[in-house]
Amino acid sequence: MSVLGGKAGPVRLILLDVDGVLTDGGITYGGADIELKRFDIQDGMGISLAVKAGLTVGILTGRTSPMVERRARELSIRVIKQGFLNKLEGWNEILREEKLEPAQVASIGDDVQDLPVLWRAGVSAAPANAVAEVRSQVDYVCQRSGGRGAVRELIDLLLEEKGLKTEVIAGVTGKRP
Repeated sequence: MSVLGGKAGPVRLILLDVDGVLTDGGITYGGADIELKRFDIQDGMGISLAVKAGLTVGILTGRTSPMVERRARELSIRVIKQGFLNKLEGWNEILREEKLEPAQVASIGDDVQDLPVLWRAGVSAAPANAVAEVRSQVDYVCQRSGGRGAVRELIDLLLEEKGLKTEVIAGVTGKRP
């Protein structure tokens, strides 16, 4: 049996939290209205591979940040829901708009506000540094931390289980000489 227990098959959307998942959870303020976030380049490549594989990648976050919009544009992330302190409201909007069932969603979150979404997702995951309450209730706990490759790790597992990883990587790199 695979690491994800065969649950990746129906997944069509990979839904990501931002702070603590796509970032290390730190927020740096640089002056009056400047907020800085650090994103991991390997997570970005993983998102690009997922998109090339035909999967939709989405963001569901409680905060609102122009940096998130920018990073999403750079990575062709089409589904972006910011400012949802009640993540379940955002989850319901996404499922309705994308015409998806819960089993078709893989989600990764790091803190208790993510649990209502993680409980419903077909595949649930958490970064290694997620809080204990989340790590104990997900299908998979990544070896890597938030903002340090956890998203890439989950995407690699999903693509592998769906039988798409080798083909997608070959499409990015070309055939080996």
